[in-house]
Amino acid sequence: MYLSRFFHSRISSYRGALFKLVIFSLSLGIIPITSYFASEKYVWNGNSTLAAITAIVAANIVLIAYIITSLRDDKAEREAGKPLESRKDR
Repeated sequence: MYLSRFFHSRISSYRGALFKLVIFSLSLGIIPITSYFASEKYVWNGNSTLAAITAIVAANIVLIAYIITSLRDDKAEREAGKPLESRKDR
């Protein structure tokens, strides 16, 4: 009984992490390409160098967002496992 609850909680945790990884992977593929072609046509008037820089910045924003969300999730997991302080411990 205990093992099934343990594995169920671990599987749901992995499922959330896998979902987040898929979303950020798709974002990392779609957002830079879209920003390249959109900025080349509408912002930079055909200048492909500036459009490439825009795509690089967009890719870095997606990577930084992934790192921040991963660190927040890790911090929340560590805090959830920490026992609460009681009066006796003070």
